[in-house]
Amino acid sequence: MKKRIGSYPCVRLEGGGRAVVSQAGGVLLVETVRKVGLGTAMSAALTPWRKPRAVHDPGKILLDVALAVALGGDCLADVGMLRAEPAVFGPVTSYPTVSRLVDTLAGSEEKSAIRSARAEERERVWRLAGGHAPGAGGAVTVDLDGVLVVAHSDKEDAAPTWKRTYGHHPLMGFVDHGPGGTGEPVAALLRPGNAGSNTAADHITATRLALAQLPAKYRRGRRTLIRTDSAGGTHDFVAWLAQRGRWLSYSVGMVITEQVHQHVLKVPASAWTPAVEADGEIRDGAWVADLTGNVLDGWPKGMRLIVRKGMRLTCFATNTVGRPIAELELRHRLRARAEDRIRAARATGLRNLPLHRTAQNRIWLELVQIALDLLAWMPMLSLTGRARLWEPRRLRLRLFTTAGQLVTTGRRRILRLARHWPWTGHITAALDRLTQLPDPG
Repeated sequence: MKKRIGSYPCVRLEGGGRAVVSQAGGVLLVETVRKVGLGTAMSAALTPWRKPRAVHDPGKILLDVALAVALGGDCLADVGMLRAEPAVFGPVTSYPTVSRLVDTLAGSEEKSAIRSARAEERERVWRLAGGHAPGAGGAVTVDLDGVLVVAHSDKEDAAPTWKRTYGHHPLMGFVDHGPGGTGEPVAALLRPGNAGSNTAADHITATRLALAQLPAKYRRGRRTLIRTDSAGGTHDFVAWLAQRGRWLSYSVGMVITEQVHQHVLKVPASAWTPAVEADGEIRDGAWVADLTGNVLDGWPKGMRLIVRKGMRLTCFATNTVGRPIAELELRHRLRARAEDRIRAARATGLRNLPLHRTAQNRIWLELVQIALDLLAWMPMLSLTGRARLWEPRRLRLRLFTTAGQLVTTGRRRILRLARHWPWTGHITAALDRLTQLPDPG
């Protein structure tokens, strides 16, 4: 009887395989790019930066880097992962060419061109998504939150952070897809590590960037909700949100000051309403109430200050009326989904800013946003059920990293996936849904 050694089979490796494709599931991202028209839009946006007789299109170069980031890359050189699979990703330029393009774009005002292309295609994606689009219910929620990005070397504008680390403190904005989806980035403002939290100017700039990414009908008016934690609870920012001509809805966390605490103590027992959970059930040990009186002095007209007591005391400001107070408190508490978006961003190129100069890292942030867009748009357009909620790491593990065999028959090329892979059906069904969408144009 042969003695068994170890728990795993012993396999010999050879490096002579042919017609084998790694990252075969990346066809889902490639088809998403094609169906939403992002490749054409990016090429058109970056036409001024295409040199005469250039072989590679700048728009395709940036999209290749964004695809590499979506697949798990964290630096420009990871575009080589795509270059190794031309059957899936087409011709991909060399790392030096990518680096030169980023340097060129870092010294120009191209970011607005990239953002315009993204905004244009976002509107198309939301139309294609129909009832699954963020604005399908008639309202859009944008969450603003800061992200600490640790620097492991002395990069430009890296500074000590409030968490006693060293790096940068970008301010991000995400559209919340609600319980049936994930979210997509609409703003990324790169700031030094020592940038303050309660900085109204930064929140206003980030909100402007976010609104510019939304379809035109959501760029002003009460159907758009701006939601932040207490970092956004400043007089200037709330006044800007409520300014005539914008009239945006807001739900902004507020700091519990001594004045607020004293008003809470004076709220009669009859004024407290039980807080609720997302399923409508009463939240044990938590109550909410409106604060009135001079605690609102100096704040914009129409602002409500809602406080929740329970294990701890929290407070937020809103200008929404006509809805139960417990529902408004639940709506604000769901801002915690922004933490999921930040976790996804860290897993998609935001764990570290790989370049040295701030201008270069601003380009990197644009690439990270494109990658996150694709990771949000692909599930929204092609996946169903719980799969639509999968975050980037799970998408990579189950869908993108699957291997395939490239078969040429007649004039057609077919990518065959392993029959035994548990998620092959998800990939093929998703690709079928994407191919059935109308082509842009």
